[in-house]
Amino acid sequence: MTPDTTKAAAPNACVRARFVLSAARLAQLPDDGRPEAALVGRSNAGKSSALNLICQQNGLARVSKTPGRTQLLNVFEIDDRARLVDLPGYGFAQVPIAVRNSWGKLVGSYVESRETLKGVIVVMDIRHPLTELDVQMLEWCRDRLLAAHILLTKADKLSFGAGKNTVLKVRRELLDFDPGMTVQAFSSTARTGVDEARAKLDAWLGFAPATTDDSEPDSSN
Repeated sequence: MTPDTTKAAAPNACVRARFVLSAARLAQLPDDGRPEAALVGRSNAGKSSALNLICQQNGLARVSKTPGRTQLLNVFEIDDRARLVDLPGYGFAQVPIAVRNSWGKLVGSYVESRETLKGVIVVMDIRHPLTELDVQMLEWCRDRLLAAHILLTKADKLSFGAGKNTVLKVRRELLDFDPGMTVQAFSSTARTGVDEARAKLDAWLGFAPATTDDSEPDSSN
């Protein structure tokens, strides 16, 4: 897939995101009531690269060659109006079980109880979508009636047809699981799907009206 240059991009509020703190406990998070959107996914699914591309900042989220390195809730503020929260990755076997369990409690508590959380971007490798842990994350969102949008990353690893078929397959499965959840193809390498992901965050955080396009890959890609 190649970048779509035929559409004018909307102004990007996320470009103004700035790191403010890392939290090991929910009590360490700000309590001023500003809206938040979170990104979460399996370790090595490309979450940090996606966040950096969405925010047009190469070093905003640390991209590690060692999956499982992010162990805290990393909080980024946008214009003193809203926040992005980068949640710890899950599912990396080489992390000690006790540490993995503590991460799960932290992430689960955040998703299930954070009142200012407006939506969750769930990052999945397009070649391995809807793993058991991905479904658990989506269940947490569904049970709380929380908006969830799936980024199927590394779409450049598949042909356009294969990528489109995977998006359609995941979308069909979501219809039975929670028809309000949305899904799109995304590639940090090919820079595809970026405007759509930004639009979803803008809608949740109050920077732009909600869009109705929950997105198949653009046929021009």
